[in-house]
Amino acid sequence: MGKLDLIQYKRALDFSYNFYKHKYRKGIKFPYFNYLSSVSNLIIENNGNTDEAIAALIHDYFELEDINKKSNLIKKKFGVKVYNIVKQCSDYDDLNNQNSQWLEKKKKYLETIQKKSQSSLFVILCDKLHSVSCMINDHNKIGKKLWKNHIQTTNDILWYYKTLCNKLKKFLKNHKTLKDKFQRHVNELEYKIKN
Repeated sequence: MGKLDLIQYKRALDFSYNFYKHKYRKGIKFPYFNYLSSVSNLIIENNGNTDEAIAALIHDYFELEDINKKSNLIKKKFGVKVYNIVKQCSDYDDLNNQNSQWLEKKKKYLETIQKKSQSSLFVILCDKLHSVSCMINDHNKIGKKLWKNHIQTTNDILWYYKTLCNKLKKFLKNHKTLKDKFQRHVNELEYKIKN
């Protein structure tokens, strides 16, 4: 396991908790902070470093806040490395919730995968692995009702995760066990969507 700076990590936990404490993820209502903590734990459990673990706690911060106003805050609190990972994990160009724009945003995001750092790709993998795991668990509990909370179609969701999985397998070095697990989860998600 990578050496974790617990003092800095605790600061990031507090920052993430305070920012996300009133936010909930899609699907079965679940505190978003707990979701982010789980992603960060995946990073730590798979030999991630402090910057990667912290970035996982705030990886979509710029999607919820004005990037120009808040980027200096992230740099000041957690350093340039964390800032760069968070920036590369975000698809913050367009905050409009229309489905067509969601799709266009994801296409642009996928086109940039090969340009992202290995740390960013690692955080993205852990985030999406946990996200698909949550979708599968939610589907097991409430079935197809799960999708009514999503603005995008199930075909678009599936296309996104399948494409992302292929790109992560191609461009992220190491982490074979996690990449294989992500592939299995994507396959299971596809089965649930299509049956």
